[in-house]
Amino acid sequence: MPVRSLPSNPNLAQLKYQSRDLLKDHAERAQAAAQRIREFHPRFGGATDSEIFDAQLRLSDGQLAIARQYGFPSWTRLKRHIERPTLSDRLDLPHQQRIEDEVFRRAVDLLDAGEVSGLRAHLKRHPHLARQRVVFEGGNYFRNPTLLEFVAENPVRQGALPTNIVELARVILDAGPSQFARNAALTLVSTGRVPRECGVQLALIDVLCEYGADANAAAHAAGLHGEVEALKALIGRGARVDLPVAAALGRTEDARRLLVGASGEDRHLALSVAADLGYVETVRLLLDAGEDPNRYNPVGGHSHTTPLHQAAGRGHGEVVRLLVERGARTDLRDILWQATPADWAQRAGKPEIEALLRGKDAGSKQKD
Repeated sequence: MPVRSLPSNPNLAQLKYQSRDLLKDHAERAQAAAQRIREFHPRFGGATDSEIFDAQLRLSDGQLAIARQYGFPSWTRLKRHIERPTLSDRLDLPHQQRIEDEVFRRAVDLLDAGEVSGLRAHLKRHPHLARQRVVFEGGNYFRNPTLLEFVAENPVRQGALPTNIVELARVILDAGPSQFARNAALTLVSTGRVPRECGVQLALIDVLCEYGADANAAAHAAGLHGEVEALKALIGRGARVDLPVAAALGRTEDARRLLVGASGEDRHLALSVAADLGYVETVRLLLDAGEDPNRYNPVGGHSHTTPLHQAAGRGHGEVVRLLVERGARTDLRDILWQATPADWAQRAGKPEIEALLRGKDAGSKQKD
């Protein structure tokens, strides 16, 4: 799920209260608390709600989860950010301006300026740069990137890419970045708005895969972001068409065939993708197979919401009606903004869907 943003003047005591509130919600077996702990406490990744609720948690567990929910790896790092901030802690600055290492920052400046020969010479003088990482905390992703990951402009830093970005990427790739860096850059490119809008997304996918990036590493993320052309390019470069990928492409018959051997994790992800992208027949297939419409979406797949939130916010009326018919609760609130699916429809300017959901919610309360 997206991480929460710290206020401009964060208060450590208030953050401690938040950790205690999380432990209180855990003790009361609140579904949203289980989802937050599953995503932000490293000990519980992949755990079921029951396993999380049965665990004995201490205050330090709550503080760790809260710190990670704000984009910091530990409570200690969050505390340091508040009490002794450095340049890298300036969350109001673009990422490149937060880089404290002058040699690395010069490489990013050369990349952004489109200076191929200058970047090549800089990497030759400083060969360690291809594998070096910088630290950005307080964000949802791009927390520990290598130089190669800056070619994606994702997160958006300047809103554009140099016209010769593919050649610049080759320069960095020739310098020998790690396999992890190649896969991470491919994922960022495949999910990035700026590479697509600049008309270089597919070319960057090709060059990264040419240099050994694994197309499978980016396929699910591309599907979750609705980057269909990028996903097709990844398939052309060897990505498997599994159940979540079939769901992202609206290939219901392929999804039907793949459903039998799919893992529980892939089924859960496929429902999230299909609801978000509006593929009603694939949603129906997954519900018929027993998927629960009232689970929060999986980690990495709009996990702060349910399928109904996503469908309502996207304006997919058929999917909304199907989910409600199959028992999707209209009163569940998302984890970040505490909004119902009807609130999401309202925010998206979908009055018919909002009215449908508010009517169902009112009817449910009358029965209670």
